[in-house]
Amino acid sequence: MRALRAVALCLTLASPITAFAADPIPLGDFAKHLQFEQVKISPDGKTLAAVAVVEGKRQLALFDIATLKGINVRPRENDELADFDWVASNRVVYTLGQKLGGIDKPISTGELLAVNADGSGNGILFGYRAQGDSVGSKIKSSTAERASAYVLDDLPDDENNMLVVVNKWDAGKEGDFPEVARMNVRSGNRVKVTTGPIRNARFLVDHAGQVRFAFADDTALKLKVYHRPDDKAAWEVVLDEAASGNRATPVAFARDNKTVYWACGGGEMVGRICTWSDADRAFKPVWSNKTVTHTGLVRSFDGKDVVAVRAAPGRPSLYPVDKEADSLKAIVALMQQFPGDSVNIVSTTRDGRKAIVSTWADVHPGSYYLLDRDTQKLTFLLARAPWVDPDKAAQMQPITLKARDGLDLMGFVTRPPGKEEAKNLPMVVLVHGGPHGPFDAWAYDPYVQALASRGYAVLQVNFRGSGGRGYAFEKAGYGEWGAKMQDDVTDATKWAIAEGIADPKRVCIYGGSYGGYAALQGAVREPDLYRCAVGDAGVYDLRLMFSHGDVRKNLYGQSFLEMVLGKDQAVLAQRSPVAQVDHIKAKVMLIAGGQDERVPPVHAERLRAELQKRKVEPEWLYKRTEGHGFYDEANRAEMLEKLIAFLDANTTP
Repeated sequence: MRALRAVALCLTLASPITAFAADPIPLGDFAKHLQFEQVKISPDGKTLAAVAVVEGKRQLALFDIATLKGINVRPRENDELADFDWVASNRVVYTLGQKLGGIDKPISTGELLAVNADGSGNGILFGYRAQGDSVGSKIKSSTAERASAYVLDDLPDDENNMLVVVNKWDAGKEGDFPEVARMNVRSGNRVKVTTGPIRNARFLVDHAGQVRFAFADDTALKLKVYHRPDDKAAWEVVLDEAASGNRATPVAFARDNKTVYWACGGGEMVGRICTWSDADRAFKPVWSNKTVTHTGLVRSFDGKDVVAVRAAPGRPSLYPVDKEADSLKAIVALMQQFPGDSVNIVSTTRDGRKAIVSTWADVHPGSYYLLDRDTQKLTFLLARAPWVDPDKAAQMQPITLKARDGLDLMGFVTRPPGKEEAKNLPMVVLVHGGPHGPFDAWAYDPYVQALASRGYAVLQVNFRGSGGRGYAFEKAGYGEWGAKMQDDVTDATKWAIAEGIADPKRVCIYGGSYGGYAALQGAVREPDLYRCAVGDAGVYDLRLMFSHGDVRKNLYGQSFLEMVLGKDQAVLAQRSPVAQVDHIKAKVMLIAGGQDERVPPVHAERLRAELQKRKVEPEWLYKRTEGHGFYDEANRAEMLEKLIAFLDANTTP
């Protein structure tokens, strides 16, 4: 592990981007997983923990701050580290995961394991393999359970226990009423604190460790929020979306444990943060925005106050709630040392005297630093991707435009490095997945950077249905797959052409998951707009969503599909690329993984077969062991090589 180096708070920064590199960055660099993530400091400030990628697998890295000596905790042979939390001064609880493809973070198996800061005491606390082989010393009291668990709260005033949420696997299609329990961080023994009053409940805990809120969507996808004044009281409904039409969720307690911050929305405002108390039960806005929702809250160094709100109306912005707060002043000072970067405090000691600072931007994935408030020293720790050179990366330009029906749209244009003002470029329209909830944001994206490094302008638009613009904007996409959502992508493409950014004869469209659907549906609806279309793990037959894949396997998923797609089979067929291939003029590339459970490869196979019936052979890239998007670095590198070659072949004048 890289040694730490201490520097004064005033840092020497890298020079700004100057010119496009003569030698292109190897595409394999863009295929690599981040080397380090989630650096967290122990409550006593003596140890650091991080996710480290070693030989392509995520492991838990622990090292002593004083000696700089570290160890890696290796998961089981076929597992990877999914997540971790400090739950005591010398104890980390971590979860294992299995890769499903398309994501850097493996999906958790639901097991809880724990290890001491020095690597000793490593064993399983909870999970379905608790009586099987352990990764280290076996914790004898653990018993196997067919359930999943995650850490809800580390209980800062209790070195022996934590709060966990347990969900049983045999609860049926409607989901479980989850249990919150106080679990011993060394033995795994637990005592139930409460049971959620609604299926699939999420919880909010106050600073005293009492579970005060529970909330979830019901099977009709309407939100209910329950509250209680303490652990001994009964649950009471304080918000019912079905009855009131209001949708708001509690997100944090203030220091007094009486005032609660909610993401409350409402009125003309897309985003609002409100305070609420049990005494008056009225929402009182402390921040609002007509354009975007909040992306996070900034806490005081001790974690007990909310001092600012983060939002991203293009580039990330900071909106103070308490201008005199200690952590806010520190962030403002650090932003002056890292101009152009976003600066976050991501972890602090229990007393708030030491903190982990994260910096990141559109041209680099970020680095972690240790801030010692007593000495006012900032110590560089780790770069998330040390092979990335910001001077060779492309800058993202926020854009706004209007859809054909007058709806305001936001997005980004990324031109090749050193060509920030260039015109008439070959362009790739990159459509994000989801589609309801996720959104494109100002941040380092290896696929965007890979395309820009090869001379392409990249257009991203947050079409209606995307997240980040409020519930009404997201809801505006329901029932509009292949219709108004597709119109937004088309309108953004034509906007970029009208602005002179893109050469109209050299435009291709590419995306993964829903983005793959939109890429092929774009080729169907706009046969003369796109020269080529690339679908990665895409949905090509909307009707199959109700019979194949994991979304439909529970009542919530079924309700969601009916809400966002509708049930009219004729409409579903008309909006499915597989049934409309006669309209496609663009060259087609299809990418699929044999283990994809979200969008099974039958989608790509059927579309390929329909094209072949018409004597059209699409470019085909299939990996039997991959899932919903490629995960293996070698496979990702191969995919990028073939993607760029395909784009080049179809955008050559």
